[in-house]
Amino acid sequence: MSDNFFRHDVLILGSGAAGLSLALRLHDDISIAVVSKRELVEGSTFYAQGGISAVLDAQDSIESHVQDTLKAGAGLCNPEVVRSVVARGPDNIRWLLDQGVEFTRDADSNTTGGYHLTREGGHSHRRVVHAADATGRAVATTLETRVHAQSNIHLYEQHIAVDLITSRHLPGHPENRCLGAYILNLETGKVETFLARFVVLATGGANKVYLYTSNPDVSTGDGIAMAWRAGCRVANMEFMQFHPTCLYHPEARSFLVTEALRGEGARLLLPDGDRFMPRFDPRAELAPRDIVARAIDHEMKRIGAAYVYLDISHRPADFIIEHFPTVHARCLDFGIDITRDPIPVVPAAHYTCGGVMVDQHARTDLAGLYASGETAYTGLHGANRMASNSLLECLVYSEAAARDIERLMAGQSHSFLEVPHWDESRVSEPDEEVVVTHNWDELRRFMWDYVGIVRTNKRLRRAKRRADLLAQEVIEYYSQFRVSNDLIELRNLLEVSTLIIQSALRRRESRGLHYTQDFPLKDSTQRTPTILIPDSYQPRRRD
Repeated sequence: MSDNFFRHDVLILGSGAAGLSLALRLHDDISIAVVSKRELVEGSTFYAQGGISAVLDAQDSIESHVQDTLKAGAGLCNPEVVRSVVARGPDNIRWLLDQGVEFTRDADSNTTGGYHLTREGGHSHRRVVHAADATGRAVATTLETRVHAQSNIHLYEQHIAVDLITSRHLPGHPENRCLGAYILNLETGKVETFLARFVVLATGGANKVYLYTSNPDVSTGDGIAMAWRAGCRVANMEFMQFHPTCLYHPEARSFLVTEALRGEGARLLLPDGDRFMPRFDPRAELAPRDIVARAIDHEMKRIGAAYVYLDISHRPADFIIEHFPTVHARCLDFGIDITRDPIPVVPAAHYTCGGVMVDQHARTDLAGLYASGETAYTGLHGANRMASNSLLECLVYSEAAARDIERLMAGQSHSFLEVPHWDESRVSEPDEEVVVTHNWDELRRFMWDYVGIVRTNKRLRRAKRRADLLAQEVIEYYSQFRVSNDLIELRNLLEVSTLIIQSALRRRESRGLHYTQDFPLKDSTQRTPTILIPDSYQPRRRD
């Protein structure tokens, strides 16, 4: 094995809750590679503030959680998937507890097993278990500690996948199968070849395609773009969730103000102090995120405001500091005391509800390739994700993938196919990197302006023309110069932006997160997912 050639049983691209929980659930005699673009915990999981939804209260029920999810999904959820995921919730919370995650407790509760449960938008009961307002940090750091202790898990930080390796172009291989990935080592600048019996995409969402986002810089749709290029179908890419409340401050970068504040009584106010959400929905601030985000967007445009306020200062100061220490401390950094002052907030791109199509075992269309977490489309979220269902989905589908991989590996011998190394003999060092940075900025701005919270066909077609032009420039640049982190991410973002635009143009109605002024009403005949099929798609044999 050369310095640039690696073999493992399982290759996991991504190190959030989906990737790390899968690695920990595989038997310890399985060789696992976990690839992370930055440090291991630098991803959306680490920054998730809210919590994980699960039926832990004796006064709650699986059926209630199912119905809330179906309602939030606006008629596009797969009911069988919803029921299956919700039913696995309590066991997955127990699994996290076994790993050492310390959730916030409530000694006064007689029905929740001793844990404090909060309520977020779309939920009819308190069912969100959390670790204060930094649940993602607690989960990510705990799982990181656990994987470091496993000798069979090999960690590759500062590595970014360039493309999947498939058998399509290898002679004498009848079935197209994923064999691994070409991966750029960001420290050496060399592209390395990783081969594996099974590959898992756990790379997160694509929300950096927008100018304003709550996500970290790594959320560039890498897994979705690579799977599409490899021949996998994607679904529901028009449903991009905008979180209603990100901190508005010139020095605050992508800081999310958790929905749990609204669950505990925070009110949305106009700059003059007028409360406006009751005019838009009887659930007011506890309406699903798409309704709240659209209401804020409407009011900001109506009065020409740069932001609105989120105010929880009417609650006791001790309660606020105890339940929201992260938000309290971060806002203080910018001179905002949330125990006394309202918080200036704006909507921002937050969650990719669509993604790579998978079955109940997390298998994609390409043999040997799995997807879990925000990268995947499972059918759970439908046209809108209900708050705190995402980490639950990560855990459930990573568990399913681990069981399926172990089943397929049992008793089977394996020999790795010979694949070509990455060839950069005909490329040179980039001479004008301004092309990448300029196109990156232009892409994110026109996606925000034309493919944002409120859409029209005219705006979408304008965005498609710009995306097609930029894609041609990037393809030319990609073919001539050595790859870099920024070039790889820009290429993937352009791929994903086109998928979002195409999906939005196909849905000729307003439903869930997709709102278009050309078709402002819901159409009962369009209750199916929007599925895009690549030219290279081949239906796979089922194991």
